[in-house]
Amino acid sequence: MSQIETQLYKRATFVTQLPVSHLYSPSHCWLSRAGEGIWRVGFTKFALRMLGELVDVQFEAPVGTSVRPGDVLGAIEGFKALSDLYCVGTGRFLGGNPELRDDLDRLSRSPYVDGWLYSFEGEPDPRCLQLPAYRELLDTTIDRILEKQKVEGTAE
Repeated sequence: MSQIETQLYKRATFVTQLPVSHLYSPSHCWLSRAGEGIWRVGFTKFALRMLGELVDVQFEAPVGTSVRPGDVLGAIEGFKALSDLYCVGTGRFLGGNPELRDDLDRLSRSPYVDGWLYSFEGEPDPRCLQLPAYRELLDTTIDRILEKQKVEGTAE
């Protein structure tokens, strides 16, 4: 595994190292080039924290299917939530990470390298963000969660 350049991100009790070269979707997926026009996609550590412990991942889209942003490719189940897996690019679905069948913990152990979910050939969704803009999105999202918790705490 090659070393990738990261930046520390910390807000409230959430801490992670975010890869500088990755793109980030507004739905908290990361995208990394895996070849000419080939992209690997995974969940950010933030998304994984929201899902909780992972139980299962399944892909319903056949390999070779034409895809565009928002298309449902499958589902991921965690103890906290069941979520559809959405495409974050336009092109052709290349399939899920075969290593996840036997080692779902790979998503949490190495979320930004070996823990990729699926790959596609094509172009990322134009709404994907560079790291500085994704850091701002995380700040806003975490602040919203903290404010909601604060309001709910005073309502009791």
